[in-house]
Amino acid sequence: MKELLLCIGLLLTVTLALADQEERLPKKCEVCKFLTVELQATLEKSGRSKEVLELGEVLDTGKRKRKIKYNTSETRLTEAMDNICDGILQYSVHAERPGSLRYAKGTSQTMNTLKNLVDKGVKVDLGIPYELWDEPSVEVADMKRQCETMLEEYEEVVEDWYFNHQEERLEKFLCETHILKNSDSECLKETWKGDSGMKELTEESESNLDGDKHTHDAAEL
Repeated sequence: MKELLLCIGLLLTVTLALADQEERLPKKCEVCKFLTVELQATLEKSGRSKEVLELGEVLDTGKRKRKIKYNTSETRLTEAMDNICDGILQYSVHAERPGSLRYAKGTSQTMNTLKNLVDKGVKVDLGIPYELWDEPSVEVADMKRQCETMLEEYEEVVEDWYFNHQEERLEKFLCETHILKNSDSECLKETWKGDSGMKELTEESESNLDGDKHTHDAAEL
């Protein structure tokens, strides 16, 4: 029994973070980081287009419409920025990871483990209905809101980068040079190196929990 409780504690300490998400809202650095990630990804995808836009109208004078490549047009930027922050809602809180790395797309390893336990008959109480486990968390919803406010405030800076400074990384130009000029920018240096040690821990804990049909709430875990 002692070994079982130890495994539960080691694996699901992060579950306490899930229960207290309102106390851990995204920082400005994290919001800017993922805003640039989403915008850069969208621009890279649309930049492959070979489409040519025709601007203006054919006049009686016989002048032809002006043609411009889509991948250098203002239209491409406008379309990329439109609802770009909605992509933030695809992120989940990976509470087992440190710093800004806690935000990533896909289901977290911790949540996958909890769902596997539920599938095996173990009752896990996180304080919210099971059907809401996959809904955007308080943290993610707040990041989306901050993203929209940030994009509106710094729209002209993004436009300046797009038309004049694309040789520089968007993250550096927008976040380091402007938004975080006098703020903490350490999160921009954080890079993903894999879930070190978590796989073995979750497998061991699931093995110990298999057959234990008691209800476990966030406080117990």
